[in-house]
Amino acid sequence: MRFKASKLNGNKGVKAQNGQSILVREFEPADEPEVQRIFYEGLMEMVPDTALKGLKFHPESFLLYAAMTVLCFVITMCWWMIGLIPAIVVCMRYFYSRTVIRGYLKQAMSRDMGDIEGYYMKSPGSCLWVAVMQGKVIGVVAAAGQSEDVVELQRMCVDQRYRLCGVGVALGKKVLEFAAAQRYSSVVLGTTAYTQAVHQLYKRLGFNCIGVTNGYVTPGARQSLLEQIFYRVRHHHYSLTVQNCKNTSNGH
Repeated sequence: MRFKASKLNGNKGVKAQNGQSILVREFEPADEPEVQRIFYEGLMEMVPDTALKGLKFHPESFLLYAAMTVLCFVITMCWWMIGLIPAIVVCMRYFYSRTVIRGYLKQAMSRDMGDIEGYYMKSPGSCLWVAVMQGKVIGVVAAAGQSEDVVELQRMCVDQRYRLCGVGVALGKKVLEFAAAQRYSSVVLGTTAYTQAVHQLYKRLGFNCIGVTNGYVTPGARQSLLEQIFYRVRHHHYSLTVQNCKNTSNGH
């Protein structure tokens, strides 16, 4: 039997790396504007991450763009095409990354992030927490039960001004404590982030990457031809067993 998080976990304060105290507590309705702001800003950061950093992780896309450049040069015999085509490619990647991520945002707001209370706080086996520093909401994370044995870590975002302070670790540990208290056997998560700090955080929490989907179809994507050419991401799948989660928590 699953219980609401308030019956199992108290709100805990931890010290941030800057010396300030971080309180991780359950979501309250008054938190909604700040939670949605942090979620929105976090998603928008994914636009340049996907459009620019992501390119070096997709050699197949790089080769396609190189072929397009050579073809245009052969057809036009204009040297300036060699500089123009890459600039157009970057602009198109940015445009379609923004388009897809905004589509994902719209879908999320029509589902869980538009009804946090109903989706997370009233559902046994699920919960959403906020990290608070000096009375200000600076981070968010959620846990959503996927089956009797599996819970998924979702929506982890930290206000950009408060990163590298241990906020992400505090939020992640809250989900792991929740999973153990709710007797889930494993915690899973997925990310399309290319920023290495994101992956380092999950590994620090004890997660292991169990697979990568190249050409992952992001929810909200329209999958038009141009979108498939200029938007391509890798989806990393992470998993952690609850027993390992206990060992990791004891080791920090």
